[in-house]
Amino acid sequence: MSFRRWGDAALLRRLLLPLMILLLLPVPVAAQKMIALSFDDVPRARGAFFTADDRTRRIIAELNRARAPQAAFFVNPAAIGQGDGVGGDRRIAAYVAAGHVIANHGNTHPRLGTTTAEAYLADIDAAEAWLKDRPGYRPWFRFPFLDEGGKDKVKRDAIRAGLAARGLRNGYVTAESSDWHLESLTRDAVQAKKRIDRKALGRLYVRWHVEAANFADGLLQKVAGRQPVQMMLLHETDLAALYIGDLVRALRRDGWIIVSADAAYADPIGTEMPDVPWAQGTLTEALAWQAGVPAPRWYRYNDTDLATTVFQDVVLGRGAAK
Repeated sequence: MSFRRWGDAALLRRLLLPLMILLLLPVPVAAQKMIALSFDDVPRARGAFFTADDRTRRIIAELNRARAPQAAFFVNPAAIGQGDGVGGDRRIAAYVAAGHVIANHGNTHPRLGTTTAEAYLADIDAAEAWLKDRPGYRPWFRFPFLDEGGKDKVKRDAIRAGLAARGLRNGYVTAESSDWHLESLTRDAVQAKKRIDRKALGRLYVRWHVEAANFADGLLQKVAGRQPVQMMLLHETDLAALYIGDLVRALRRDGWIIVSADAAYADPIGTEMPDVPWAQGTLTEALAWQAGVPAPRWYRYNDTDLATTVFQDVVLGRGAAK
């Protein structure tokens, strides 16, 4: 990637600062909470509040305003030019021009559990053909639905071998709070013309993600004996456009250092290949399962029934805040 091409010394400093923090700060490892941000399903269709173009502009502006370092945007190239994906290539380029990076999330966002290994790898290859020579590209692949094969270990291992043969690494996730579900609930409420408490919605979005990060931090300290750099899963949603700046600031208030996606994926935890009965979900959950930690090994609001109840109570005004 050429910084000269961008012609922005400030941008260079912004990208390097998180890595300098990671490498140079004389802070004991046990006292550090570090996390990077990533966004899946790019380019997404229009959401509850914004056009796709407006959403991209807002996400970029809010990340800049919060002085957030480089984030990763995981792309589904087949969505470009389809419906609301028209202009998606322009929006993807805008993320890169703002200092972020792009990676592979499958061409058509297939679920491995319902796809043959051969067809799945062909879908990865189709996405790579679009991505590989573009500015900001990183050789990372994130499993759609975080589905790495479920109980089918033969298929899981075939994809692991296929990724290695292609020079791709797993774009794993360690922290998430099912923001896609919160977005879906919001979109449905808007379409039904229900009254939405936007401030309450923002508080849920921020609090749930901070709690999810802390949950993952505690669980990984338990099973890894240290604090790996976390990778948070978000989606390119209208909620991100509204509240990502608030989330970055809240994470920092809670003691988190926001680092670049490059810094996060330099952590040795990325070499782990957990062997668990069911391969789907975060790396945190898989490592905890492998270590014998009993369920639940996931953040509580990944329970979509529970999240729906709280959304209805708090955002739609059916009851007191949880």
